[in-house]
This record gives sequence, C-alpha cells and structure tokens, in this order.
Amino acid sequence: MAPPQTNIDLYTSGTPNGQKINCTLEELGLKYNVHKIDISKNEQKEERYLKINPNGRIPAIVDNTVNPPKRIFEGGAIMLYLTARYDPSHSTSFPYDSSEYWEMVEWIVWMQSGLGPMQGQANHFYRYAPKKIGYAIDRYQTETKRLYQVLEERLAEQEGKGQGLWLVGGKYTIADLCCFSWVNWAEWAGVETKPFARMQKWLETIQQRPAVEKGVNIPDKFEMKEAMKTKEGEEEYTKYHSSWVMRGQEADQENHK
Repeated sequence: MAPPQTNIDLYTSGTPNGQKINCTLEELGLKYNVHKIDISKNEQKEERYLKINPNGRIPAIVDNTVNPPKRIFEGGAIMLYLTARYDPSHSTSFPYDSSEYWEMVEWIVWMQSGLGPMQGQANHFYRYAPKKIGYAIDRYQTETKRLYQVLEERLAEQEGKGQGLWLVGGKYTIADLCCFSWVNWAEWAGVETKPFARMQKWLETIQQRPAVEKGVNIPDKFEMKEAMKTKEGEEEYTKYHSSWVMRGQEADQENHK
C-alpha cells in the first residue's frame, strides 16, 4: 500500500525526543517539511513556537493535510496520532482497542514517564551540571539501569513466547522506536548497554533500519556517537552542549523567579 499523501510541518531538533518523531515519519513514508528549532538558541521558547507548543519543548507537528490543520505536541501523542491516521495497514502499530494496541500504549507511556525523564536527569547531572553531585549522578544512572533491566526482561519474556526481540506483538512498532530513542543515547548518560544482552541486540537491530538511519540525522547529522570515540571529542561535545543547556536554565530561572 502506497503511503498517503500528506503535508506535515515538523518542528524538531537532534535530541532523543526529536529523533523518534523524525524516524516515525520516515517509517511511515510520509511527506513532511522540516523546521529546525535551534534549542541551543532557546528558539523553543520564542512566541512563534509557543503558539504551536505552549510547553516550549520539541518536537511538535502541524498536520496541514487535514482541515483545519491539526497541531500535536508531545512525542508519544505525535506517534499515536501519526499511526492512527496514516498507518491503516498497522505496519508499526496495532488496531485501536486491541490487546496489543493497549500494550503498545503502555510502553510508550512507560518511556515518556519513566525512561526518558530519568535518563534525561542522568544526562543533566553527569554531563551538564556545573557542580558534580555524586548522589544525583548515582541516583539517576542507577534508575536508568533499572529501567534498562525492565526492558531486558520484557524482551526476554517476548523472546521466550516466540515473539522475537520486540516489545509488543512479535513485530517492530512505535513502542520499540519510542524506547529506542533514549537507549540510543545511553553513553551520553554514562550508562553501558552491553550488560543487557537482549536489549543490546534489539538496539543494534533498530539502528540498522533505513528509516532510523535517516531519521536520527534530521535536522542535523547525529554526531554524539562519533564524538564519544575519543576523549577529546567527548570533552568538546560536552563543553559545547553544557554551555547552551546552562544558558537555557538560567533564562528559565530568570523568567520564573
């Protein structure tokens, strides 16, 4: 079945949250227009973007295919919207209200409320915080590892049932892609993936998908993994990103005294 004709505006940046939507659009073969939101310049807090996402975060889409155009923000909501409207054959999803559909939703919400926020905090205290607080680093890295173990055990369970190394229903879906988007940044949080053998194989399998290879390089080339290959590259990458993260935090502190 040919992909439906679409006209979608994508507002994104090269982060785990942005990449999962880029990849979803690519997996579905949809036509979309990329609008880079430069979070290093705090563009996500500008008035023009706040009209699209009042929370001032990426990603967001505006679907101009429908009339009137439909705005969607928050990554999990975008993934569910796109598959509900533009995946009639359920290539990366399941029919609404099926048992598999709700399991898929569970894992998307699990990532949105657990893995993403916890690993994001590990990123912050391990990479960005001007003062290294051992307790905070240990707390969030440990919680990230615990959540990786949850993934590992789920994949083992599914494999044992003959469902393969997929989270739901014996096939690759947006539940896998949603969780992958953060696991793919594990080293940035200072966490190893290799101790989780099934998760590691799952990670590598998804990394090799053509839609994912393209999606992670939108709107800019994904440079973190290459930078992490040398100590000098890691230090330079960390220094650059720490500077704008802290500028953004200072701006938020000023605006929300």
